Amino acid sequence: MMLPTHALAGMALALPLVATAPEFASVAIVAGLLGGIVPDLDLYAGHRKTLHFPVFYSVVAAVATVIAALVPTALTVGIAVFLLGAAVHCVTDVFGSGLELRPWEGRSEKAVYDHYRRTWIAPRRLIRYDGSPGDLLLSVALSVPLLWALEGSFQWIVIGALAVAIVYAALRRVLADLAAVVVRVLPAGALPYVPERYLEDLGSDRA
Repeated sequence: MMLPTHALAGMALALPLVATAPEFASVAIVAGLLGGIVPDLDLYAGHRKTLHFPVFYSVVAAVATVIAALVPTALTVGIAVFLLGAAVHCVTDVFGSGLELRPWEGRSEKAVYDHYRRTWIAPRRLIRYDGSPGDLLLSVALSVPLLWALEGSFQWIVIGALAVAIVYAALRRVLADLAAVVVRVLPAGALPYVPERYLEDLGSDRA
């Protein structure tokens, strides 16, 4: 799924606290937002492997959530929601597409790397690919309760994420073609630093 969807999902994890523990709501919203984003910081360095830990994030998040429930402070709640956001990000990536330049072609069987079992988890493709109409619909669905429950700068963050999602979804296939063109004009010395999925077209050209 695309980054705005993950970010909105992380923020949505904090919604129960808006009603039940408003004193922790702001911390939880920021933590959820960051937790939803951080795993994708590996986008150009071992994407869905370097910072994606579907099993470990989930286990640690469960422990942190229990601690936050027993000892609720801004720190414990923030850590718990951050880890939950990261765990949800990594687990939901499994339900998307494989790791490839044009995921709508459905050729890759690598969704997320499972460090516990030391193997790649195959994609379920319930969301066909990041930026797909289904992905955008999920972003919109997540935005509705957030816009209703939040106010001020948090509302603007939601609106901004939704705007990015709409633009990205509209340009998703064009961006894949553009990336392939850019790779073709890169100097040979730069290619070892380019993620493998961007070299798919280059490999077929050479063949």
